[in-house]
Amino acid sequence: MSRPQEPHRHSFPFGNPFRMMLPKGSHLSPKLLALLNKFEETLAGRLRKLRTTDKESILTLPWMTLSLQLLLDTHKDIKSLITDLELSLCDWDDKWIDVYLDNSVKLLDICIAFSSELSRLSQGQLLLQCGLCNLERRSSGELMKARSSLNSWGQHIGSTNPRVENCCSIIDKLVGLLNLPKVKNSAKGRVLTRAMYGVKVQTLFVCSVFTTAFTGSAKKLIDLRVPEAYLWAEAFNDLQTFVNGEIRSLATCGKNILVKELQAVDACVKDLYLMLDDGIESVEEEALKCSIAELAKGAERLSEGLDLLGKEVDGFFQIVLTGRDALLGNLRIESNFSCSSQERKVEEQMVR
Repeated sequence: MSRPQEPHRHSFPFGNPFRMMLPKGSHLSPKLLALLNKFEETLAGRLRKLRTTDKESILTLPWMTLSLQLLLDTHKDIKSLITDLELSLCDWDDKWIDVYLDNSVKLLDICIAFSSELSRLSQGQLLLQCGLCNLERRSSGELMKARSSLNSWGQHIGSTNPRVENCCSIIDKLVGLLNLPKVKNSAKGRVLTRAMYGVKVQTLFVCSVFTTAFTGSAKKLIDLRVPEAYLWAEAFNDLQTFVNGEIRSLATCGKNILVKELQAVDACVKDLYLMLDDGIESVEEEALKCSIAELAKGAERLSEGLDLLGKEVDGFFQIVLTGRDALLGNLRIESNFSCSSQERKVEEQMVR
């Protein structure tokens, strides 16, 4: 399941990433400061939770599922923060809204790409199940059918998904838009923009690691440098260094960096394929039984993991979509209200 490699991607340093930072002389009320600190401290806790001490868990489906669950929670927190700030759309700059809507489209594209890859991997399970059924029958003809199914699975899994490959360029564009325009010159706007920076950094990190796990290329990773001014900066920088460092270390040693459950099944498939390649007469029954049992267990673990991760990807898609729809709905309401106000003014002038 080797995948073609591409040039190494650059890190993304930001000399002064804080058009969104609080400028000198800016002061927040105790209420706004409490809201901001709560958001940032919660984000730091989530990032620390994802920073496992077990290197082996990185790139496993449970770890990926957890990372997406924590990301969903942060996106929910942003929605709650907007409500708590009581920030009216009239306080938002038009450019900010345009960038937000553009970002949300890109995130939806990434969700669709990840969903398509999970569906593709799940489709491969049919070939595995077919092969396992043939293996259980043990006859020479059935074993040869099993060999064919296992070979087809290897070819299916080893193929590339153009949608996932395209995620790399989408992520790069999102990195270039990390610095959102200011939400006018209001304290509430500065709080929201600073919080949005946090959710975007977490989102980009997770999407980068997912793209790496699905393509098997460490060159899909990105490196973001978060300044110490953020309460979650240390937790994020530690997490990124740990995860990206481990993945690159594996790649440097020539090890596979695809989803680990997929790697485990692939290893079982290759062992069985070699056994069957030597002919049924040369296959030891006990060794064959053990290999079949190991493949069945690995296939079940892979299937369950893909299902759980798929649900989280769907959940992420929905929260991005509903957030976008809510903003568009508010824009329409405000536009209608503005039009109605103007119509009333015209009517009043005509009456005079």
